[in-house]
Amino acid sequence: MKNRIVIGCAALAGAMASSSAFAQSSVTLYGNLDAALLYTSKTLDAATGANAGHQFAMTDTGMTPTTFGMTGTEDLGGGLKAKFQLESGFAVTNGAFAHSNGNFFGRQAWVGLDGGFGTLKAGVQYSPFLLAIFDSDPRSFSHFGSGLINYVDNVLVTGLFNPNAVSYTSPTIAGLTGSAMFAFGGKAGDFQAGRQYSASVKYEHDGFMINAAFYDGNDGTNPTPTPSTVAFVGRTIGAAYRFGPVTAKASFASYKVGGSFSNNVYGGGLDYQATPAVDLNGGVWFTSDRNDTANHSLLAAIGTSYSLSKATALYAQVAMVNNHGAMNTGLGINNALYAVTGTTVGANLGIRHLF
Repeated sequence: MKNRIVIGCAALAGAMASSSAFAQSSVTLYGNLDAALLYTSKTLDAATGANAGHQFAMTDTGMTPTTFGMTGTEDLGGGLKAKFQLESGFAVTNGAFAHSNGNFFGRQAWVGLDGGFGTLKAGVQYSPFLLAIFDSDPRSFSHFGSGLINYVDNVLVTGLFNPNAVSYTSPTIAGLTGSAMFAFGGKAGDFQAGRQYSASVKYEHDGFMINAAFYDGNDGTNPTPTPSTVAFVGRTIGAAYRFGPVTAKASFASYKVGGSFSNNVYGGGLDYQATPAVDLNGGVWFTSDRNDTANHSLLAAIGTSYSLSKATALYAQVAMVNNHGAMNTGLGINNALYAVTGTTVGANLGIRHLF
């Protein structure tokens, strides 16, 4: 009887310890759904390079990526936390995988440690180069008419979703934050194949922000449907200043693709938070091929969103792109990533919901 009591007390203590440990951990499911109606005055025929005519279609991800994912945190004590994030992209139009490198959790899949020393991560993650360009984009990387279009036009998802990566982000000291990432190629016998590295530095103070970043990646074996190891060297510098409800941003980015083109992109614009529910923004991006300046494009866009609640918003966007020479800059990530020579105009109306 005495042994049974001891065993019972031990089991109870174990259960209490488990409950205590569980109470210090949390897992959050989140996601975003985005669908829109899209119109473009011209459409690129991928087979011929000619104009296939105007289009009117339903499209997924008119402004923000359609995703779902999980984040988790465990308090390890002494200010140290274990963290993880899993994120997948899909299309609301047909339910297929999208907006990633084609894998199930192709957007983010990392585990890490966070503390006073900074943050360490290991797994599929965004590069410091991408995050720096995002910080200086006036339209917050809208999937229609933003700096993201130029990024994906140039290097697809390389630098967005980095496989086999390890990164470190420093704590913010006197307004300065640094970040560095190294991604192993993962090919036996060829250490350099698919190798990627990136770093950034950012300074913020009283509404002002300036950042700089670089990226260097080698071509590598890529089994995913959307290439994420395109060989390219990237450089960027950007700045932002917030005065009241208005934020002004400007940036320069360089994409030098191995054995191909070398594009410079100059961008800038404004974001105006008119009311807590209404946001207005606009931007302009000029792209020039350093190898042949006859190849250039101008992309301009404006947009507005109206929040029906904290989770749901309606939006409308209008954009124009003018391509010269061999440049084929498009209007949007879906159904309009590349455009024909000359001027193309487009617009979309959509709804997004966060959960």
